[in-house]
Amino acid sequence: MRTENQINELVKQLFDNIEFTNEPVRLYDPLRYMIAIGGKRIRPRLCLTTYSFFSDTFDEGILAPASALEVFHSFTLMHDDIMDRSPLRRGVQTVWKKWDEDTAILSGDVMLIDAYQRIAKAPHAVLDRVLELFSRTAAQVCDGQQYDMDFESEREVPMDEYNKMIGLKTAVLLACSAAMGAIIGGASQAESDALYRYGYSLGMAFQVADDYLDAFGDEQVFGKPIGGDIVNGKKSWLTVRTMEKTVEKEVFLEAFALPSETPEQRAAKIAAVKEIYLEYGVDQDAKDEIVRFTQEALEAVADAGLGAVKVEALHRFAEKLVGRAK
Repeated sequence: MRTENQINELVKQLFDNIEFTNEPVRLYDPLRYMIAIGGKRIRPRLCLTTYSFFSDTFDEGILAPASALEVFHSFTLMHDDIMDRSPLRRGVQTVWKKWDEDTAILSGDVMLIDAYQRIAKAPHAVLDRVLELFSRTAAQVCDGQQYDMDFESEREVPMDEYNKMIGLKTAVLLACSAAMGAIIGGASQAESDALYRYGYSLGMAFQVADDYLDAFGDEQVFGKPIGGDIVNGKKSWLTVRTMEKTVEKEVFLEAFALPSETPEQRAAKIAAVKEIYLEYGVDQDAKDEIVRFTQEALEAVADAGLGAVKVEALHRFAEKLVGRAK
């Protein structure tokens, strides 16, 4: 089993040396740009971590699929940024702002194709299982994005429907990452299933944390403007919870519908909505939910027969992923 530092170094080398087709430049430069602006590489790190539980041979059969998870995730971000009208991603211009929307759409498409080319390098013995898992996950992520967009026009979204959406949009890719590493490493079905459940619940915790940090985080740490969900009228865990708790729904909806055309209007809208969040304690509710989902993730692997050292590694992974919002 590799240490956390060794996994981090593998991931760094993997993306420092990643290559894409050179021509046409305008098609492939956005791919290089998306990878270069970085991120925590959560998905390949989780994939390589679970792989290391079962194998210590790190060759193209695992490194290419692990990189595919980040490439696919970057594809979804490239297209999400267009739909969300987000000007910044990780503190720099998004692809559609730096180039244009058409370029971002086409470059995102080729990024998805590139991800499949990398997945196809998984060992032949498990390729069918890996492809089926990845393809199912990719379709689910698209389902989740559609539900997310549908919610924008709905007055109120039930929490179970919101959780279904984030399960599809975010959690399944973490689950896929955890299970894929295990499958390629030679895990049993029971072990890979337990790790899938771990990744899913951790992904739920991660998305609630992301929603919380969008309103209450530090912009320099968060990597994008605080209050983006509020400005764009996006349903988040916080808005859904507020609508559950408040008896003055119209007051909240009026604040959520305030204009945000100018910097002054945006600041006023964010302040008004956050004041209501704090009034109803949904900030603390979100923190409690992050803890609940994280505990659910850890319970999924507690009796999976992985052993104390591997379970402890999964504890540390979870704490580093969502601890900043707890």
